[in-house]
Amino acid sequence: MKVTEHLSNRKGTLISFEILPPLKGKKISALTRTLDQLMTFNPPFINVTYHRAEYKYQQRSNGLFEKVYIRKRPGTVGICAAIKYKYGVDTVPHLVCGGFSQMETEDALMDLNYLGIDNVLLLRGDAVKSERSFVPHEKGHKNASDLVKQTVDLNQGIYLEEELSNALETNFCIGVAGYPEKHFESPNMDVDLAYLKQKVDQGADYIVTQMFYDNQYYFEFVKRCRESGIEIPIVPGIRPITSMQNLRVLPGIFHISFPTKLVQAMQECKTPDEEKMVGMDWTIKQAQELIDFGVPCIHFYTYGSMKVIPGIVQELVTKPHSVS
Repeated sequence: MKVTEHLSNRKGTLISFEILPPLKGKKISALTRTLDQLMTFNPPFINVTYHRAEYKYQQRSNGLFEKVYIRKRPGTVGICAAIKYKYGVDTVPHLVCGGFSQMETEDALMDLNYLGIDNVLLLRGDAVKSERSFVPHEKGHKNASDLVKQTVDLNQGIYLEEELSNALETNFCIGVAGYPEKHFESPNMDVDLAYLKQKVDQGADYIVTQMFYDNQYYFEFVKRCRESGIEIPIVPGIRPITSMQNLRVLPGIFHISFPTKLVQAMQECKTPDEEKMVGMDWTIKQAQELIDFGVPCIHFYTYGSMKVIPGIVQELVTKPHSVS
């Protein structure tokens, strides 16, 4: 089932999750244990992130340096298929522009189609650590709106090989990213919303936001989206914080901010357990306010916070409010 079908058929606010593939060389059993916990909450869909190849220069025996490519977390498509057929839950693989040619993108979409996976989240992706800014594949896409267009073309039976006749039409539901505090590369929110509107106009079906910790950012983001003519569902993405270290590290990675009240509460903690409890309490209240606002779904980013997410979600589903 498509994500948009889940959102339109819901009886309350849905709860979904996003996971990472295991590190290369690690067993899938640890991920399965995580999924076993998440499945107790009957999520309508599970997102699986995609991690592009990085590279480093490694010195050879002759003294010269060789460019070596490394992918630490491969297996997005395989993980999605495993989840779908082990748990009977819809999956949403991420696809990115970086590191993919257009032909490789088409092949990846065909693989997903053959596996019966009809949801994708399309992203430009980040620059590799060794590059100061994003550099697209020489035969790939520069931005997510072009990736959306290619996927929409496939939905209409339009392939890169134009001479194909009676070509299969795919049926992908397309998600894209939105940024309540704007994308860090955008000069202002107006420009950022224009880029988002471009993705929607190309054919995106729903939006999932970057994490945020002040719901006013989300409320204002939704308001401005609607004013700009963006009418598709906007799913808030949130990630619990578990330590004071999160407050130091996450702004630099995800270009987000933390409310003063939350920072002060964390600073007053005397132990790691107290920090964890403050973070859990903040997330529960944040999620409850979003539910009361009537959001279609709350999307939990699980990386780094899996130890607290089951307790947070359990608190939400046992309270007398509209969670389905």
